[in-house]
Amino acid sequence: QVQLEESGGGSVQAGGSLRLSCAVSGSTVGCDVIGWYQQQAPGKLRERVAIMNSGGRTIYTDSVKDRFTISRDNAKHTVHLQMNSLKPEDTAVYYCWCSEQLQAYWGQGTQVTVSS
Repeated sequence: QVQLEESGGGSVQAGGSLRLSCAVSGSTVGCDVIGWYQQQAPGKLRERVAIMNSGGRTIYTDSVKDRFTISRDNAKHTVHLQMNSLKPEDTAVYYCWCSEQLQAYWGQGTQVTVSS
């Protein structure tokens, strides 16, 4: 059973930076795709922010391109999301997500709050 544990959320002023981390455990073959989703309010759909496949290819949602960077440390079984130039509209709960052999797994989420 794959388990994901996020860390690194918090509160920051607009223009600031945060780095989220996700520790992956229990994976037998490794996540085929791993990444981050955000949920801006309870009841809203989780939206994809950035994902990376096992070959290193990345996809970013347009609103975070050139501000956020996803990286993966396979040796340490972690994935990071470096978030720069944060905006109030980036405020959300950020979830780590892993797809392993077509099975999806989610972390518990970490809150990011950006004040103006």
